[in-house]
Formats: sequence, structure tokens, C-alpha cells
Amino acid sequence: MNKQIIAAAVLLGTAATSGMAAELTGNAGFVSEYLFRGVPQTDGDAAAQGGLDLGFDSGFYLGTWGSSVKGDTSGVEVDLYGGWGGESGDFSYGIGGTYYTYTNDFDEDYVEANLNAGWKWFSVDVAVGEYDSKPTKADYTFASLTAEHNGLYATYGSFSQDFDGAYVELGYGSTLSVAGEDLFDYSISYIRSYDKLIGDIEDGNTLIFGITKNFIIK
Repeated sequence: MNKQIIAAAVLLGTAATSGMAAELTGNAGFVSEYLFRGVPQTDGDAAAQGGLDLGFDSGFYLGTWGSSVKGDTSGVEVDLYGGWGGESGDFSYGIGGTYYTYTNDFDEDYVEANLNAGWKWFSVDVAVGEYDSKPTKADYTFASLTAEHNGLYATYGSFSQDFDGAYVELGYGSTLSVAGEDLFDYSISYIRSYDKLIGDIEDGNTLIFGITKNFIIK
């Protein structure tokens, strides 16, 4: 697995969906702190975030998403992704790929294949990735199990192979509406990151607030 394979998959998806009905949507918002899979990304500070998604009626999708990040240096995380998803009764499933890159040398690049499946309130996500560390590359597998119902959710996620560590996330999300009009989505979450995942960071407990505005572009 490498960047060329992901790029080829995205190009294939683009070709396969040309001429199909599509919808372009966007989102913008902020969080009081940004953690990705239990790992701090903003050194305790808030983050501005936003993205664009192109969805096709066939189930194919392409998108990009970004967030401010902060550590030894400050920069921007940029994600590029594509894939396909579908549903059958109470079951859902999907396959795709994601490429993560960062400005100002905040971090090295990541590339991964993504698989997901769900049944009613439960979903499983698996990512098999490669981290472009120097002087050698590192491989990892990430897996998470999520239970969600009426906006409440609980997630357990863990890494294996060259990465190690786990986290638990509990949260609630909903939409603020006034006079039948949706204003924005809001969320609150508690994340417990375990020692192997966050290294020498003493406090592995994080409470995060966030708001997001979704909109249709075309």
C-alpha cells in the first residue's frame, strides 16, 4: 500500500462517477481542542476546521477536510479521501482510502485504506496505514467499535503493529434548530487516552465542545 495506490483509487472513483448525479456539500466549525483517535493535535488549544464533500447517487464519494494543528510547530492538517458506501436493510458498509498531510513540518504524511461496517446502533471501523517516518516507514492498524443511539455514542479505539495505545470516547451530538430551521450542529465529548497512546502527557482526560455548520453548495 502506498500513495500511488490511493491516488489511483481516487482517480478510478472519479472516472467511475463521471456523469452521475452528485451533490457538493461543505462544513465549517471549531472545537475547543482537537484530538484524532485519542491523540492530541493542538496542544490544548482550540482548532478551526472545515471541509468539502462530493457525494454521488451511486454511493461513491470524494472529499477533503482540514484543521489547524499545534505542537512544536503550528500548521494545518489536510486530508484527502475517497471511497464507496452502501446500505442493505439495517446494515451499512464501505471501503475507501485517506491521505493525511501537514504544513510546516507538523507531522509526517500518512496513507491508509479504510473499511467500515454497521448494524443499527453499532459500527466497526478499520484503517490499515503507513506512516512516512524517517528513516524508515512504520505500519499500523487502527480499529474502533462505536455504539450510537439518539445522539449519544461511545467509542473504543486501539492501534496495533508499529503504533500502540487505546482510547475511550463518550459523547453527545445534536442540531440546534429555531422555528424549524437548522442553525448548526453541536457536540460534547469526553476522551480518555491511555498512556501508551499519548506518551509523557500527564493528563489523559479531555473534555471537548464543538460546533459545525453544514451547507449545500450545489
